[in-house]
This record gives sequence, C-alpha cells and structure tokens, in this order.
Amino acid sequence: MAEKQQVRADIREFLTTRRARITPEQAGLRAYGGSRRVKGLRREEVATLAGISSEYYTRLERGNVKGVSESVLNGIAHALQLTDAERTHLVDLIRAVSGSRPVQRRRPPQVRVRPTVQRILDSLTMAPGFVVDGRLNILAANELGRALYAPIFDDPIQPPNHARFLFLDRRAGDFWRDWTQAADDAVALLRAAVGRDPYDRQLSDLIGELSTRSDDFRVRWATHDVRAHLTGLKRIHHPEVGNLELPFESTPLPADTGQHLVIYSPEPGSPSYAALRILASWAAKPNEGDPAREPSARQEAEERSGSRSDPA
Repeated sequence: MAEKQQVRADIREFLTTRRARITPEQAGLRAYGGSRRVKGLRREEVATLAGISSEYYTRLERGNVKGVSESVLNGIAHALQLTDAERTHLVDLIRAVSGSRPVQRRRPPQVRVRPTVQRILDSLTMAPGFVVDGRLNILAANELGRALYAPIFDDPIQPPNHARFLFLDRRAGDFWRDWTQAADDAVALLRAAVGRDPYDRQLSDLIGELSTRSDDFRVRWATHDVRAHLTGLKRIHHPEVGNLELPFESTPLPADTGQHLVIYSPEPGSPSYAALRILASWAAKPNEGDPAREPSARQEAEERSGSRSDPA
C-alpha cells in the first residue's frame, strides 16, 4: 500500500509541475488583470482545456486515476502540452497504481548482455559503443568505449553508472563539457525509468543514494522532468586526447527489456575523429606503463586538432 501511495504522490507532483510551467497565454486562454495566486494554470483551467469537470481533474491530480479513459488522457496531454515522453510517463504511472494486487519493491535478476550484442560492439573499431540499462548502468562496452569512458570505469562500484559519476565524482565537471545538460538528461532518464517500474529496488536504492549525497541531483529530481534521449551530441573533455564532440544514436534492444545500444559516431575528418583514431590505437595496444605516454598523447591529439583544448 505504501508503494502505491508513493506512485500516487508522483502522479500528483508530475501533473502539478506540468501545469505550473504553462501560462494562460501559452494555453490560449484570456488573461485578466490582477495577480494570480497560482503559478501557471489553475486546476479548473486544465479541466476546461481537457474537456472534463474540475472535480474530476482534481481527483486525477490527487492520484485517484483508476479507470481513467484514453480520451481523458488525451485531453489532459493536450491541455498540459505534454511531449510524447511525458505522456508515456503519465501512462506508466497510472498503470503502476491501477494494478489490483499490492506490489512490493523487488530486486530484479542479474542482467546480462547477450554474446551477440557484445560481438556487435566489438566489431565497431572506430565508434565507441555501450549497452546501458534504465538505471544508467553501463552493462557492456567495446574497447574504444572503455577507453573513452575511462574515468567512469574507474569507479570501484560495478557496474559503472553514468548518474553516479555525474553527481558524485569530482572529475565529472571536467569530463562533461556541458555538465548541466548532461545532468538534466540523466535525471530525466531516471525519472522515466521510475515511471516504467516504480518497484525496482535497485533503481530505488540509486535514487535514494543520489538524493542523499547530491544537492544538484535532489533539485533536479523535484522537477519531475522526463524526456526521450535517442539522439544528440555529447561534448567531452577526455583527459588524454582533449575535447571531443561526438554525435550519438541510442536504440532499444527489443529482445533485452530495458537495455539500449548507444553508439558514438564522429564526423570523418573532424578533429574529434582524429582524436578517436589516436585513442583507438592506444586502446588496441597493451599498456606498457611508459611514464612519458600521457604527455605525448595530449600533444599528439592537440597537433591533430590544430589547437589547444578550449576551457569550456
């Protein structure tokens, strides 16, 4: 029962934060003079836009969502201008709280990456590749991926975790050149994962750890932002080869629930491509412990890119 109460609280906070971000003007409503006590839309304004009664919407926002219809969901999604990812998140929360049987937090079985998937990763010699789960654990990587994410793989807690590195490792601010965006994206992905499975014990433990130890995480978690993150650009400062700009694609693995294949693919001929070629050549060789290796590595990468690393 306590678990479902938490999901109801998540529904209430999600809907509240969504309507707080929309002004009457953005919703196409006439704004009258005078101050408004409510930030964003009022409940009755959302109800009007969704085509339902104010009393019904108030019940929904309080987490009483049993039996809510598809048409009502569509109306709310339209009124609150939800993205596809946000609508999916709301549906996930409603599904979780509408089950007839009580659900206890559970520890999922150990997740393994199939050998076929690992062979696909290993075949990519000039593209860093990873398999990541909904908790942002890195479950597998190819050789170049490990070299690229060397600071993340340094974590003694295994498997390495993107969110733990971002919020609990001091090196993250240097490694991620756009740390704020990376942090926002990580929290939004974790929030979506909680919606898909609110009773995942390992995920709950991770959220609890990050909330306790990081103010930056706790503030972001309270926003209830969710988004899909299937393509984009990562801006990294690698400790050996300097600044990198790496377009990426992320795709779910249909046969492996919760796992995504993530591949970075720099533009051929770009400074980032040249730097990855250097990193790939080092990754393919055993480390012989040469103390001069790191300084010469930086120098070679800078010469290939044509400039020193910028401070961004």
